[in-house]
Amino acid sequence: MALYEHVFLARQDLSQQQVDALVEHYKGIITAAGGSVGRVENWGLKSLTYRINKNRKAYYTLMDITAPSAAVKEVERQQGLSEDILRFMTVKVEAHEEGVSAMMQKREERSERGDRGGFGDRPQRSFGDRDRGDRSDRAPRRPREGFEGGAE
Repeated sequence: MALYEHVFLARQDLSQQQVDALVEHYKGIITAAGGSVGRVENWGLKSLTYRINKNRKAYYTLMDITAPSAAVKEVERQQGLSEDILRFMTVKVEAHEEGVSAMMQKREERSERGDRGGFGDRPQRSFGDRDRGDRSDRAPRRPREGFEGGAE
């Protein structure tokens, strides 16, 4: 049997329980066809880069699947018909990743760093302390015409 990573995006107005029910439904389809589902990661509600069917956000879910291609095609067919699924993508892989995916690692790093931590060894700055850098490569400003510089 082949190994797949399957990611799907569910509508933003669903609840997390409804997304979990969708995952269980698709797991049932795969196991009925003789396959199995390994790791399932809920990446949560994330903003979309562009609107999809008037949705600005979507629930992202990753599933590691070991199944024949017919089972994956059936899941994709049902997701294509479902109004709750905005997009899906299945990728055939040589081996499933061990541990958490890159998306979950980013979330863990963010929580360890804090909400508004600095980057690396640089301290965090407020908006008013923007570093303007070295401006020596610029020519001096010419004076503005019709402006004396004083208040009248």
